[in-house]
Amino acid sequence: MSPSPVRRRFIGILAACSALGAVPWAARRAAAMPAAPEPETWRGIALGADAELRIYHPDRRFARDLIQRSIAEVHRLEQVFSLYREDSVLARLNRDGRLDEAPSDMLRILELSAHIGALSGGAFDPSVQPLWTLYAEGLSRNPAWTPDARVLAQTLERVDYTAIHLEGRTVRLGRPGMALTLNGIAQGYITDRVTELLRDAGLDRALVDMGEIRGLDRTGVAPPWRAGLADPEAPGSPLRTVELRNQALATSSGVGTLLDRSGRYTHLFDPHTGEARPRHRSVSVLAPEAATADALSTAFSVMSEPAIHGVLRRTPRTRAWALPNGAGEWRELA
Repeated sequence: MSPSPVRRRFIGILAACSALGAVPWAARRAAAMPAAPEPETWRGIALGADAELRIYHPDRRFARDLIQRSIAEVHRLEQVFSLYREDSVLARLNRDGRLDEAPSDMLRILELSAHIGALSGGAFDPSVQPLWTLYAEGLSRNPAWTPDARVLAQTLERVDYTAIHLEGRTVRLGRPGMALTLNGIAQGYITDRVTELLRDAGLDRALVDMGEIRGLDRTGVAPPWRAGLADPEAPGSPLRTVELRNQALATSSGVGTLLDRSGRYTHLFDPHTGEARPRHRSVSVLAPEAATADALSTAFSVMSEPAIHGVLRRTPRTRAWALPNGAGEWRELA
């Protein structure tokens, strides 16, 4: 089953007050530029979905350079994490069950995955890819398909994040037939890397949205951004707003990727039971980094509220909201 682009990716540098010492040629020109320039814009494909980048900066050459560097970073990381490129690092790991001299980005994301897996009691588990395959193949043969209990139990034997072994720069999958998906964390990780690229280029303020949102603000005086939490089936009408500055916001909803037309099954799997019906209609998490927010929103989708509360007590500067099934109002989980 191929990926379904359910929303646009957007990188918007809304008020790019540069620390121009890093780009002296931009500093020479910036004073003569208008205060509110037209954005430099790029449209294309990133992370399997339509993407748009807008850079607001008084130096147009600097803005174009940032666009190209951001695109290059996204494509570089896609080559590591993509499930749908046969030559990606992840595809090689899934095919061979082992990866020698793994790139540092793969090692970092797997280390964070193991941390979130332990923190969430296994609710976040990147080894759920065999469940995706089971459901996708079954539903492609028969839209009324339901998983057989025996087959589901056999598939779950290949799902265990603790069997992902990191030994130096080697990654090894410890069970036959294991396969990983990083779709529950990679968007956040890429958002973090692009944000860091913009910060290192000298930007003081930026808002990055690569499916998950992260704000950068080194001014200390600008107002925070406001992000809307909406019903996933009515994204244009926020039900609640959340303020963020140097934080990240991620949302997970089974409605985003349905595995069958009737909506019985979604892409959010419970690693313990194999069920593909999340407990909550939608979950949003605010955290210091987008990768953490992304992974926690994935985990919280299949966790009970008491279990979520336990995780939040152990994760400083992290907040979460849930839109319950059948409800029309977001509730903060505290």
